[in-house]
Amino acid sequence: MKKTIPNSIWSRILPVLVLIVLLLPGSPGAKAQAPQFSQFYAAPLYLAPSFAGATNGSRIVMNYRNQWPEIPGAFVTYSFSFDHYFHNYRSGAGILFHRDQAGSGRLATTQGGLVYSYNFQLNHKWTLRPGLQFMYGQRTVDFHRHVFGDQLSLDGILDHTQVAEPIDRVGYFDASSSILAYTADFWAGLTVDNLMMPNQSMTQEESRIPMKFSLYGGYRFNFGGHLSQQVGESISVAMLYKNQGKFNQIDAGVYWSRNPISLGLLYRGIPFFNNHVHGMFNNDALVIMGGLRTRDLRIGYSYDFTISRLINSTGGAHEISIIYQFNQGKPSKSQTAIPCPEGQMPH
Repeated sequence: MKKTIPNSIWSRILPVLVLIVLLLPGSPGAKAQAPQFSQFYAAPLYLAPSFAGATNGSRIVMNYRNQWPEIPGAFVTYSFSFDHYFHNYRSGAGILFHRDQAGSGRLATTQGGLVYSYNFQLNHKWTLRPGLQFMYGQRTVDFHRHVFGDQLSLDGILDHTQVAEPIDRVGYFDASSSILAYTADFWAGLTVDNLMMPNQSMTQEESRIPMKFSLYGGYRFNFGGHLSQQVGESISVAMLYKNQGKFNQIDAGVYWSRNPISLGLLYRGIPFFNNHVHGMFNNDALVIMGGLRTRDLRIGYSYDFTISRLINSTGGAHEISIIYQFNQGKPSKSQTAIPCPEGQMPH
């Protein structure tokens, strides 16, 4: 009778395939691996340092994303930020920490840093906010949790491998900059991440992170809310375009909000351009999202429906965001509210 490798062994092999792709010099994963959030405006400091101090006081933001839960040890991302607006200095400052972990071998990227923005009131309509971020990052892996090809046997898994161990951790410094312009209903911005293009290789070879460019913007249409008995209602259209190396992605969505409820529908992919490698459309996901808000608290949930070739294999993605504002002062003429659908709540 022909022997086969048990399914339990295959479940341990799959994560190592992810590891090999991410660690090989020159591989797409090594050059452009970056966590992302579908609720990108609910992770404001992660999107752009210009959003630091975007309220009239203090703000705490927490984000959690579980991507492709049906794949063993897939991608889980956590983010935490705190920021505050200093009225006397027209400045916003904060801290940002985030961690992305992939595979049962715990290949993880952890980053933390300081964020700063300055508020220019150009005229009664337009506001300009440049921002900077300086951070330290560390990439780690638990090499001993993986199973390599020379360990496989029809009788089980051998204890030793001839594969040379990579470096189990590497640290680096990096920086980001951004610029955001907005009115009461329109906003547009640009963020450049990985300005220092740090080397994140764990195989003693060079694998520099390419710069990442994010272009985002949108418009909010307001309905009602002018009289005391009316409840404010709005529809916003928003987009986010990202480019890193040879990789491009567009997130485009529409959001409806009527306190205390908000709903959104978003498409992720490049609908009109073929993949230059496989000759197929770059369709990734459709995202539905909803949120509840009070004066100081917002809780959001979203689910990614995979529409790529992985539609039957991943289980989509779950994402939760929590935004809490406190120590809020009176609205200031020098601090116009940013109108993006999830990053800003009414004062």
